[in-house]
Amino acid sequence: MLKIDMKRGLVQLDGPGGEVELPIGSPEAFRAISSAWLRSGWDAKYVYGFSWMGRPIIQLPEDMVRIQELIYALRPDVVVETGIAHGGSLIFYASLMTAMGHGRVIGVDIEIRPHNRAAIEAHEMIGRIEMVEGSSIAPDVVAEVRSRLRPEESVLVLLDSNHSRQHVLEELRAYGNLVSEGSYIVACDGIMQEVVGGERTAPDWATNNPQYAVRDFLAECDEFILEEPAFPFNEGRVTERVTYWPNAYLRRIRKG
Repeated sequence: MLKIDMKRGLVQLDGPGGEVELPIGSPEAFRAISSAWLRSGWDAKYVYGFSWMGRPIIQLPEDMVRIQELIYALRPDVVVETGIAHGGSLIFYASLMTAMGHGRVIGVDIEIRPHNRAAIEAHEMIGRIEMVEGSSIAPDVVAEVRSRLRPEESVLVLLDSNHSRQHVLEELRAYGNLVSEGSYIVACDGIMQEVVGGERTAPDWATNNPQYAVRDFLAECDEFILEEPAFPFNEGRVTERVTYWPNAYLRRIRKG
């Protein structure tokens, strides 16, 4: 149970020993309110209301700001993203690289619909975007992506295509080898685990999701660790992301 008393500035939660009352500005209250907001936003399709430079992006704005922080800190030569959809995130990453004067983006999708391809190719950011059509886990597609990388290039990978546990696990195995030491592979949309019972969900999402794929991958691979990038600036009380990408950031600590 979550009750918000705006006049008194308090949040009431059910705790192990009964009802707990917290200041509304406490990190614990913020976490509880954010969890409810994320579920409400999922059912309301909140993320379907944003675009970047004219293309739908379908991402939580905080996730985009946080990944921007990481990209700026790492300054990768290449961002590989599986899942293109309308192309908004490809254009977002390409625009960051244009601002930095460095880098390019490779997008992979099992189907790049003609109207989306046409819009992306007509966009002013196309000079920093490459696209590969085909299943992100097909050996020939992985080989094609690999062939577009030069040995000295640093690489960051974002997995945002099919979010089933097995598919993401296979993506982690296939693209983990492309990630530079010190860089990341990010398994997006683990929020699936947290919204079971909501609209457009399935009961098996409790385990059939990217968070479980990350667990599976880390159990078999010791070259990565689960590590949240630090906030580069924070003068507030909140130290955790409000995110659709929980337990998503895997940093490569060494190459085998």
